[in-house]
Amino acid sequence: MLIKMLKGVFSGGRESGTEGPASGSRAQAPPVLPPRSAASLDSVKSFVFPVFWGVGEPQRFRTEVEALTKSMAPGYHAADNLITWGRNNSMFDDAAFVDAWQNNAESVNDKAIVWRRYVLATSAFHCVQLEGDFVECGAYTGAGVKTVVDYLGGVGFPRQFWAYDAFEHDESMANHGMPDLGPGLFERVRAKFRNYPQVRIVKGLIPDSFKDSCPDRIAYLHIDLNQAPAELAALDQLFDRVVPSGIVILDDYEWSGIYRGQKLAEDEWFDKRGYRVMPLPTGQGLVVKR
Repeated sequence: MLIKMLKGVFSGGRESGTEGPASGSRAQAPPVLPPRSAASLDSVKSFVFPVFWGVGEPQRFRTEVEALTKSMAPGYHAADNLITWGRNNSMFDDAAFVDAWQNNAESVNDKAIVWRRYVLATSAFHCVQLEGDFVECGAYTGAGVKTVVDYLGGVGFPRQFWAYDAFEHDESMANHGMPDLGPGLFERVRAKFRNYPQVRIVKGLIPDSFKDSCPDRIAYLHIDLNQAPAELAALDQLFDRVVPSGIVILDDYEWSGIYRGQKLAEDEWFDKRGYRVMPLPTGQGLVVKR
């Protein structure tokens, strides 16, 4: 199971996977929103999935974290470098999200970053009620895109979703490599969305890949490129296209270490435009477009 049970609770160029219509060429269908699940007043779920980065002796660290949870009040969450307690863990009260997350988690990382995924899903819930397309820069295996799409209708998702990535990596790139990057990833992701005509998979380097494949109006923008130059290039090209009340999520904004340069560069970029990025405890950053 993807959720560990503890104490009776959840302890360069234009290529696309489908040749769907370009942005603005079809009417925006009204969304069918997932119903709110009934939650119990007396039951708070907890979650432990001991995947952590930047620690010495990782096995010992995981063991000690799991031991610590035994003394925490219900509502603890220990995963993805986030250890907290006394929280509602609202993602697990949302049955539609749990289904979408579980059905699309392909790796231990996908399981551990459930809170990050819920930030995306709830942002998307808001944005799908706006006019504009969805965009993800740094789609990787497509698990995040498909979680959002399945949460909001699956094959009936009512917006165009543009998913950009190089899908390969070499030492000349400023970002670090990821395990699944390689020659077969692009086709694997395209196959995943074979039955989703509204999802366009675009292979190439940013910003070059925007040249012939880019929406005019964006409601939802998720940027996860693991390097400052490409993320700033994406913001340069796309931020002005985000509609008022649209949401921008920066996956690595509040992570330190090798990602700190992204935060500093993005703070300067947004400051020039009169914005402050909202840092989230998940490590993400969030901006609401005026």
